[in-house]
Amino acid sequence: MNRPDISVDVLVIGAGPTGLGAAKRLNQINGPSWLIVDSNETPGGLASTDVTPEGFLFDVGGHVIFSHYKYFDDCIDEALPKPDDWYTHQRISYVRCKNLWVPYPFQNNISMLPKEDQVKCMDGMIDAAIECRVANTKPKNFDEWIVRMMGTGIADLFMRPYNYKVWAVPTTKMQCEWLGERVAAPDLKTVTKNVILQRTAGNWGPNATFRFPARGGTGGIWIAVADTIPKEKKFFGEKGTVTKVDADNKTVILKDGTSVGYERLITTMAVDSLVESVGDKELINLSKGLFYSSTHVIGVGIRGERPERIGDKCWLYFPEDDCPFYRATIFSNYSPNNQPAASAKLPTLQLADGSIPSSQEASEGPYWSIMLEVSESSMKPVNTANLLKESIQGLVNTDMLKPTDEIVSTYHRRFDHGYPTPSLEREGVLKKLLPALQAKGIYSRGRFGSWRYEVGNQDHSFMLGVEAADNIINGATELTLNYPDFVNGRKNDERRLVEGAQLFGKNTLKN
Repeated sequence: MNRPDISVDVLVIGAGPTGLGAAKRLNQINGPSWLIVDSNETPGGLASTDVTPEGFLFDVGGHVIFSHYKYFDDCIDEALPKPDDWYTHQRISYVRCKNLWVPYPFQNNISMLPKEDQVKCMDGMIDAAIECRVANTKPKNFDEWIVRMMGTGIADLFMRPYNYKVWAVPTTKMQCEWLGERVAAPDLKTVTKNVILQRTAGNWGPNATFRFPARGGTGGIWIAVADTIPKEKKFFGEKGTVTKVDADNKTVILKDGTSVGYERLITTMAVDSLVESVGDKELINLSKGLFYSSTHVIGVGIRGERPERIGDKCWLYFPEDDCPFYRATIFSNYSPNNQPAASAKLPTLQLADGSIPSSQEASEGPYWSIMLEVSESSMKPVNTANLLKESIQGLVNTDMLKPTDEIVSTYHRRFDHGYPTPSLEREGVLKKLLPALQAKGIYSRGRFGSWRYEVGNQDHSFMLGVEAADNIINGATELTLNYPDFVNGRKNDERRLVEGAQLFGKNTLKN
């Protein structure tokens, strides 16, 4: 094997949140030599933002900033330090059910449902509460967990159909270890009081309050974070495209033929793609036990004042089959810069009912926008060619749009790896696959690198990279990877961007 063209202690593949977290930490510690590469010119990965020709911004999925980690806060505040760099929102979220808007979480707000459905849900919850008291076994899958915690009424009305639309697999094929703070378990006494008094429950969950960047969408955050990293350490675009990972010789080959030698590799590639690149047949066969769904992101830009019925809603859930999407985000509510200025003149592409207006002369706004997400898998196929049309019809069916609303911009992008499924087989695969890669000096981390959805938000993903760097340098435990419930149940403030870096700053890699 010839000597590589470039040699570093740590090579980072991928400039999404995980890769940038690793690079940020390596740069802060200023010990081992390192380099970060990505095939995209623009950093951000699955947390980037696209702009339509008409000037509407759409994130590549539903992203907001809420954090479990002080270090994450430090880094994004350093990147976007001004008060006017951010908007802070209270989450206003609903479930569309029986032509009603039921406040989120659905299972805590069945008081909003028709009486017949309230009775079904309460019956199921009472049965579930009794079962919980006498059961001596744990639920074997997500479906059993739903019935055990919420009963068959809520399961049939919301949890089963909604989760199938999200995950594109039946709930019987998913495990339940991942749940933690992701799904609110209802309190029977509180729900009963709310039903009798016709009250709704307040906000729940870690994202009840969230931040969103004023400019550039979510992708603007990661462009700004990448800008704090030295230019000479970043190979982005064509020169950063990886064509082969030679694990035996600890060398990565880039598209232009450049070879990069490393002692440790932090990679955020999807782990199933990674093992294909490595070429290890045993690991390739092992990775086939992982399941994922693809995500279609649909964007619609509309002319007119935002309707009162939409108001200041943030994101909305759709369990029923009158629309293909499982979630809608009123993206224009996050920042006024997510859509063109009202003075911008745009032609009407079509009306929401699909008809073409007689005049397509460009005229002024104002404008607002909706972003939709649709899942796809071998168990839930999608007609891609008709999906935009079906989604717009779904917006009409759910009263999000009126048939005569003017659509001035559309967006549709498919992401092959959208959601890493917490399948029944997942842990059995990961407990063998990730250590086998690490034994080769490869740290596979990130939303699809480590395949754990429960630590797949932007803050988690960033810290997976940070903690991988710390583990490489001094053996620090990777809490986010190995103890998701622990990090999700506390404020993690041990690391800071400015203070304490010297504690981790060793110039040698751990053995």
